[in-house]
Amino acid sequence: MTSVLPPQNITLWTAIITPMLADGAIDFATFTLLLREQESAGNGVVLLGSTGEGSNLSVAERQDVVQHACSLNLDIPLMVGVGGLDLPSQLEWLAFCETQPISSYLLVTPIYAKPGANGQRRWFEALLNAVSKPCMLYNIPSRAGVPLAEGAIAGLLGHANFWAVKESGGNAARFAELKAAYPQIAWYSGDDVLFAEHAALGAAGLVSVASNVWPQQVASWVQRGLAGVAIGDALRLAAETLFIAPSPIPTKAIMHHQGRIASNELRLPLCAEDLASLAPILAKDQEIAALV
Repeated sequence: MTSVLPPQNITLWTAIITPMLADGAIDFATFTLLLREQESAGNGVVLLGSTGEGSNLSVAERQDVVQHACSLNLDIPLMVGVGGLDLPSQLEWLAFCETQPISSYLLVTPIYAKPGANGQRRWFEALLNAVSKPCMLYNIPSRAGVPLAEGAIAGLLGHANFWAVKESGGNAARFAELKAAYPQIAWYSGDDVLFAEHAALGAAGLVSVASNVWPQQVASWVQRGLAGVAIGDALRLAAETLFIAPSPIPTKAIMHHQGRIASNELRLPLCAEDLASLAPILAKDQEIAALV
C-alpha cells in the first residue's frame, strides 16, 4: 500500500473524470495514464466527485476506482467524494474508504431533501465522526438544491476532521464574507470560472474541472494567482467552454478529441448527445496549446 500523503499543502485538486470504454465499462488503463498526468503536474486528485460521475456508478465500480488509484502508489494525495441522501449508505462507503490509503474526503451537502442548518450539521457530524482523515465540505447549491448552511459550518468548527470548504456558490462576494467569518477553515475555490477572484480574496487553492483538460496550464495559472500575479481572463474563458453542456460532457468530449481518452462515453442520465458543438472548446484548446 502507498503511504498517505497530507492534503493540506495542495493548492490544485483535479476533480478527475472516470474514463469509460465505448461499452460503458470503466477504462482503467486510460485512468492510470490520467492519474499519472496529474501526478506529473503535482495536482492532488479528487476521485468520484460529480465530474467523476460518482453518483452514477455502482458501489462495486466505485470501490474498484478507489482501489485502482490507490494501487498506483502516486506521489500525490487522493481525496474521495462522498454524497447522497441515504446516511447509512454513505457510512458504509466511508467504512470501505477507511481501509484504503486515501488522504481526505469531499463531503457534499445532502442532495434533494433541502435540509436546514441543524439537519446539515448532524449529517456532516455523522460523516466526520466516521472517518480518520481531513474532510472538505462542499457547497454546491446548483446541484444539491440548498446551500451549505452557515449554521452548520459554525456548529462544526471544533471538529478535528473539519479541514476545508470547497465553495461553489457562484458568488465571489459571499466567498469573501464566509472566509472572513470562518478563518479557521481553509477556503478553496470550487469554480474555475471564479478562481481569479477567489484567489484575490485569499483562497487556499482550487478544486478544478479544467485541469482534467489542461493539467499543467491550470497548475501554472493557480500558482500565479495564489502568488498575487494577475492571470486575467485566461482560466475563466477556458473553463466557460467546459460548461456549455452538463459537466463532464464537454470535458470528456475535448479529451476524446485530444486523443487522451478512448471514448467520450458517460453514464445515464448524462449523455454525450447533449453537447451541441465541440467548436468553442476546440478553439480554446488550440489557443492554450499555442501557449505551452
